[in-house]
Amino acid sequence: MIKEGDIIPKIDLIDHNGNKITIGDNKKYTVLYFYPKDDTPGCTKQGINFSNLKEEFEKLNVQIIGVSRDSIESHKKFAQKYNLNIHLVSDKDKKLATIFEVEGKLTFSRDTIVLDPNGKVIKIYRKVNASTNPYEVLNFLKDFILQTNLSK
Repeated sequence: MIKEGDIIPKIDLIDHNGNKITIGDNKKYTVLYFYPKDDTPGCTKQGINFSNLKEEFEKLNVQIIGVSRDSIESHKKFAQKYNLNIHLVSDKDKKLATIFEVEGKLTFSRDTIVLDPNGKVIKIYRKVNASTNPYEVLNFLKDFILQTNLSK
């Protein structure tokens, strides 16, 4: 069972726009939010809220990555329809879902994992509220990064 404090290996991913993104060793904090399905009410709300907060996350050196089993093509349509300006990654082979233990019977559970720039799991949110989760994560990271900087 993955837990806070675990280190994940460096993983290279391709987002819905064909951009290479790295987690685990990229000098950025990473928010991986797993969601069940593109273009459904909760998933849409969560994606929009993360997109609306993107600038605040970027000020903290945080990248946001949404992950589901949907195809890259589905992610493209979803992002265009709702003006989502975050990375969306297809995990059809369930590689990430297996690492982070988010796999449900038909879809991924709505979980969010926060990694530090070295790939250390610093926070795990299980079965999150789609509407409030982006705000919870942002507030957590603001506090965490402040405390980390103060202790240097």
